[in-house]
Parts: sequence; C-alpha cells; structure tokens
Amino acid sequence: MLIWTRRGRAALRTAFAALFALVILAPLAVVVLAAFARSWNGVLPGAYTTGHLRESLTDDRLAALLVSLQTALAAGLLAVLVGTWGALAVASAPRLLARVADTLLHLPIAVSSVVVGLSMLVAFNKPPLLLGGTRWIVIAAHTVLVTAFAYSTVSAALKRLDPAYAQVAGSLGAAPPRVLFRIVLPLLMPAMSAAAALSIALSLGEVGATIMVYPPDWRTLPVGVFTLTDRGRVFPAAALTLTLLATALVTLTGLGRLGRRPGAR
Repeated sequence: MLIWTRRGRAALRTAFAALFALVILAPLAVVVLAAFARSWNGVLPGAYTTGHLRESLTDDRLAALLVSLQTALAAGLLAVLVGTWGALAVASAPRLLARVADTLLHLPIAVSSVVVGLSMLVAFNKPPLLLGGTRWIVIAAHTVLVTAFAYSTVSAALKRLDPAYAQVAGSLGAAPPRVLFRIVLPLLMPAMSAAAALSIALSLGEVGATIMVYPPDWRTLPVGVFTLTDRGRVFPAAALTLTLLATALVTLTGLGRLGRRPGAR
C-alpha cells in the first residue's frame, strides 16, 4: 500500500467503509424496507406488510421470473461460447485483424442497450431472419449485450496462460484440436465459469433492450419492475426487485460451486 502509517490505513479503511455503506448498502437497505413497507411517510416506513412479497410470488410474476432465468441462462451460454471463440481467434489473428475484431467485440459496451434493442428490432423484423415477436429476439439481444463482457474475461485469462503447455503438447505430437480441448480450454475453465456468472447476472438485470424487443408472451421480470415503477407502484416493484436479487444470488452461488469442482479434483 502507498499509505505506511497505521493511522493513515485506518482512515483509509474508514473512508472506504463509509463510501461502500453509502453507495452500495444504503440503496439495498432501502429496497428491502420498501419491499415490506405498507406506508412510508418518514425516515422509516410507518407500517410493514408481507403482501407485496406474496404478490411477487403469484403465478404471473413467477412466470416472468422463469422467463428471466431461461433468457439469462441461454444468453450466458451463448455469450461464453462466442466470447471464448472470439478470444481464441483474436489471440491467433494478425495484429491489424485482431484489433478490428477486438473493437467489434467490445462495441456493444460503447453504445446504449436501447440502441442495441432498436438495431435488433430493425435487423430481424423482416425475412429472411424473422425474429420479431418471438422469444429468440430477446435472447439474441441479451447475448449481444453480454458477449463483450464474456469475451473480455476469457481474453484476459488467455493472455495470462503460459504458452509452454500448448507448445509441449504440440511437440509431443498432439494435433491442434487435441491441444485446444485437452490443454487450453481446461486451463480457461475458471475464466469461462466467471464469464458465465457475469453474463447471467447482467442478463438478469437487463431492461433497456428488452423493452424494445420483448413480445407479450416473453416478458422478463425487470420489465415488470420498470412497469410498476412507471405506474408509481414503488413498493410492489421493490418486492419484485428483492425476488430478482435473491434468485440471482442463488443462481450465481450454484454456478460458483460448479466452477470450483474441477479445480478441487
């Protein structure tokens, strides 16, 4: 650390804890309180209820939650596949081509998600590839948005790999596909697991592009949160948000355990 004195380190930790509590913990605490609030006219809610949380677990809301999970899992899987393929291709491409491909793969980060949604709607709303009005355009939009993050995660891990492993396997007569599937991909598995978790987490909370493209029968939970908030129903929206946070936490915890198993063996 650049701060050597004990008093300076204590002050830095205190400042960080205060900033973390103000920026991260305080908004989460407000959401939790609002999810159980019957009325809120002061610093704290005036009365509490579990009605909003029960409403968030009705059939329609659970169906929207299931849609969000299916979309996130599909988009996360596709993002990891495309991102890993992109990282491997860029690593072995000529420098100029690698720079162009790297820019294109990062492009969805540079534009608004609404722009991505509108682009998908315009591009796939006519034959020969008609996706408009189907669930597939939602999954495609989410995949485009999260692939850049999956690519960045895998690409960073690929740059840190020691090329000696692949070189030794090649010198012993292993064909390139065997080196890829037996050496490179197993070494990249932790990064791919992290990329999947990040992609799923981002997809679960995506709302900008989804509003542009979603059909009535494939409505995600964040769209429901936005709709309730837009109508002034803040407390039910907070309950839905709490349900979404709990689902994301359980899903990512499960993925984290799956990602650690190969390393444990």
